[in-house]
Amino acid sequence: MAKSYYDILGVSKNATENEIKSAYRKLAKKYHPDLNPGDKQAAEKFKEVNEAYEILSDPQKRANYDRFGTADPGMGGFDFGNFGGFSTGFSGGGFFEDIINMFTGDSFERPKRRPSDISISITLTFEEAFFGVSKDITIPRAERCEDCRGTGAKNGSEYITCPECNGSGRVQFAQNTLFGRMVNTRTCASCSGTGRKIKQTCPECRGKGAVKKNRTIKINIPAGIDNGQIMTVQGEGNGSADTAQRGNLIISVNVLPHKLFTRKGYDLYADIPIAFTQAILGDKIKIKTLKGDVTLAVPEGTQTNTVFKIRGEGMKMLRREGYGDLYLKVIVELPKNLKGDQKELIKNLHKSISNNQYEKAKDYLS
Repeated sequence: MAKSYYDILGVSKNATENEIKSAYRKLAKKYHPDLNPGDKQAAEKFKEVNEAYEILSDPQKRANYDRFGTADPGMGGFDFGNFGGFSTGFSGGGFFEDIINMFTGDSFERPKRRPSDISISITLTFEEAFFGVSKDITIPRAERCEDCRGTGAKNGSEYITCPECNGSGRVQFAQNTLFGRMVNTRTCASCSGTGRKIKQTCPECRGKGAVKKNRTIKINIPAGIDNGQIMTVQGEGNGSADTAQRGNLIISVNVLPHKLFTRKGYDLYADIPIAFTQAILGDKIKIKTLKGDVTLAVPEGTQTNTVFKIRGEGMKMLRREGYGDLYLKVIVELPKNLKGDQKELIKNLHKSISNNQYEKAKDYLS
């Protein structure tokens, strides 16, 4: 079953002329081809909305539609030949002009294209990521030409209003379609949508309204940033001719690995070699961390691969107070190239130790 014209506009059968007009304005703006380029579904919706409004805005056609289900009771269906799209409103002015104005800038300002972002990558040492750092970065970017104030014309004044579009940047064009004559708008080809015709080109930007410049920007890298994270610096990207705004600077962060520490989240991990005598007898060992030396108490009889946790000695939490933790895995290291007397001492030590003193191996030793 075909959808009723009232349903298409989203109004009741008792809707007033103003309610129908208001609903149509909203839908025409939503589905207009200029605002939905290449969207076939939106184009079909736009045709439906036009068709519905053509009937419901005409008192006689609406009365016929309400009574017979068609605008032309003699046809038993919709009269495609008599449908004129916007032609009735166009010749008489009024609401059709409101709709055209809606798309040409009088009641609807054509949205300006947002200036583009700039994407770069920077490389930090592990220490720079740990403590945070400020870096001066030089980037080439487009900026609005100050000499012509973005107009592309010499001194910002050597131009005239485009005679094709009268300065709106948009022109109307008509198309004959299955549903009748459709009047739409598009970018003025004569002035490329600027609304201006340049008489004398700006020598600085050569009529483009924007220039390329190298800019040095100070970037503050927060402590705790991780490899692969993205920073966005608002308003430091490219500019454009038709707006004083700029895009953003998107920074991809690469962090070099550290020779001792490995990062997992905000925690740091390291393998700490200790002498076998320290593991046997216990000891207090000074460990170099990124924030300074800490003392690790190794208990007597510490086994290799034992992990010790030192609170608050990990990475700074990004934009928060506090630090992660430091995990130290002890690796018992055996000496090499022992001398004869050293070997003799170790042999005597071995003889003096009972098998029961080896917690894990005692069940296997005899």
